[in-house]
Amino acid sequence: MPTYDYRCEKCGYQFEEFQSITEKPLSRCPHCGGPVRRLIGAGAGFLFKGSGFYVTDYRSDSYKKAEKADRGESKGEKTESKRE
Repeated sequence: MPTYDYRCEKCGYQFEEFQSITEKPLSRCPHCGGPVRRLIGAGAGFLFKGSGFYVTDYRSDSYKKAEKADRGESKGEKTESKRE
């Protein structure tokens, strides 16, 4: 259920209310009984979980190989080439 923000026009009291989308907006302040106005909110963010939601899930094989090579070098696992 979405959370709606309200502000009382009489006393200025601000509060949040969990309501169904189909419910009518509140009309009275729970603090003083005055009229309330529903505020425009920023909305909620989405949280994607599981595979398929990250850029790295669809990397090419060549990218993954290069990434592994880079990680190996940064950890000191790089083998030095012999100079002749």
